This record gives sequence, C-alpha cells and structure tokens, in this order.
Amino acid sequence: VLSVVRKAEERVVAQKNNKEYLPIDGFAAFNRVSAELMFGADSPLLADGKIVTLQSLSGTGSLRVGAAFINRFFPGASVYIPNPSWGNHKNIFADAGVDVQQYKYFDKETIGLDFAGMKADLESAPAGSVVILHACAHNPTGIDPTKAQWQEILDICTTRGLLPFFDSAYQGFASGDLITDAFALRMFAESGIEMLVSQSYAKNLGLYGERVGALHCVAADADNAKRALSQLKRIARALYSNPPTTGARIVAEVVGDDALFAEWKQEMMGMAGRIKSVRQQLVDCLKEMSPNRNWDFITDQIGMFSYTGMTTAQVDNMTNKHHIYMTKDGRISLAGLSSGKVEYLANAIVDSFDNC
Repeated sequence: VLSVVRKAEERVVAQKNNKEYLPIDGFAAFNRVSAELMFGADSPLLADGKIVTLQSLSGTGSLRVGAAFINRFFPGASVYIPNPSWGNHKNIFADAGVDVQQYKYFDKETIGLDFAGMKADLESAPAGSVVILHACAHNPTGIDPTKAQWQEILDICTTRGLLPFFDSAYQGFASGDLITDAFALRMFAESGIEMLVSQSYAKNLGLYGERVGALHCVAADADNAKRALSQLKRIARALYSNPPTTGARIVAEVVGDDALFAEWKQEMMGMAGRIKSVRQQLVDCLKEMSPNRNWDFITDQIGMFSYTGMTTAQVDNMTNKHHIYMTKDGRISLAGLSSGKVEYLANAIVDSFDNC
C-alpha cells in the first residue's frame, strides 16, 4: 500500500463520514479531481462544460457502463479492439450486446507495432464504429504509438467518423509522469472529437480492492454533455445503483491536496523507474548471454509487462522447466521482477528461445 494512500485513509477516517449512498454519478470532489487529472485542470473543455464524469467501479465498471451506452445509443455499431488486447475487453462489450471486431496491432516479426495494419483496419471500419484505444502502456504488449502515429490515428477517427473510447489504466504508472501518459487522449479531446474515456486508480494508486474509477464523456457542447450524463446515470442505476465511497474519498484527498499529490507523484516515479531499471538490467543480461538476438524490444516497451512474442511451447518451457509463470500469449509481468532474479529469468528466456 502506498504511503500516500495510508495518509489519505487516516484523513478519511478522521472525518467520521456517514454511510449514506453517494449520488448515482458519484462523489463530486472525486469526479472533479479525476477529470482535471485526465484532461488538465486548465482544460477549456472542462471550463465550457463539454466533459462530464460518472464515478464507476474502476476501469471494468467504467467500460461496462460505456458499453451499455454504446449498445443503447449507437445501435448496430461495432467496437474495434486491438489484437491483442486486455483479455476482458471482449467480454465486457460482448456482455453488453455489442459486436466486437479486432484491428491489427502487434507485429510478430519485429515484436513491435504493426502500424500499417492498424491504419488499414481502422480506415476500413464502417463510419460510426467505436475504437478502443489504450491511453498508454498497452496491455498486454507494452507497445504504444509514437506522438506522430497518434496524430495519424486521430486523423483516421475524424475522417472516418469513428468514436474513440480510451482505456486509461496506467496514467502516471507507465512513464512516471501523469501528463506524459495522458498525451494521446488530451490531444484527441483538444481536437474537438467526441469520445469516451475509462479511468482506473487500481494501478497508479494501488486501489485494486476499492473499485474506484470514472467514465468521462467528451461532447461537442455542454448541452450534449448533460444529456449524455443523464443517460449514463440511468444505466449505472440499473447496473449497480451507486458507487462505493471509500476509494473515491481517498482519491479526492490525494489528488486534491498539494502536499499529498506531490508525494504521490514521487511514489509513482519510483515505481515506474524501478520497472524501467529492471527492464534495462534484463536486456543487458540477455545481450551478454545471447548477443546475436535483438532484445531491444524489452526496453522499447513500457509499463508493467513485456510481450516477448514467445510461442506456446516456449511459454510451457518457461513454466515446466524454470518455474516462471506467464500468460500463454508470452506476456510476462516485470513489476514483480527483482534485480536478484534478472539473471535467472534471462537464462530461462534464452533457453526457451534457443531450444523450443
């Protein structure tokens, strides 16, 4: 548990708050600081009332409310998710009755972004389709578009009439900087395109069990934004009625207090910096053990995971022979890797690539 979270919890307990329901759209102070964190406190869109916020049940709940909104008000529209994507994306939208399609994302040959394939698939998507975009630290690959590539994606969405739906699960936890990790979605919002944004505090504040997050709607004008919020509240009412209080109050304390906010940013930089450090150590070790193979993809990726491009047989070897556990698609979590285990992991990776 982050130190800043413990301090915020103590403040919340000292407030002796009641246990009444929150409004359907959530804790007002939480919604305000969450929108400012995502779009910038000085955002003209916030000042003009073009952004509305619904507190929801972390990222999953926010996506699910958004999925129901799409099903109700964009009938027949398909949602396009990257291939690969977070495993629950397909479940969430399919459960809401929304057709799910995929667009190319991962290039197995380069272990990088298949940007040409991505663009081709988005350009062929029917007008009115919804596009799921990972705001930063794409899960599971850790591969993000460059700033120039994000501009091209925005141009395609605008030209083709696609609705962007950003999933922001790692703001501040990817690069260590909140503003850097919000670059893409802020660029989209400032362009004037209408869009949805799912926001989670599970990773960057470690509030997994509090189920605290938000769904933001960026509309063309304040009237449309108000109408959208009214409908989002109707959907939330049917799904879970009201959001929980404790996590929202913790977030409001941390983000809304200058001293706690500064401390949180330092803790995030420490977490992100540690993962970057073990990435580099792992690459250095791999290059020493297997110099003829290019391992730079590990440091080119960002966030908690490395998408190794391993086959199922290679993953099985990692598990059965070396007792290293990872998902079948070759994704390995680096968040739990210590410097002392880097050499052991590198040896297992080289063995799996060379012998399986």
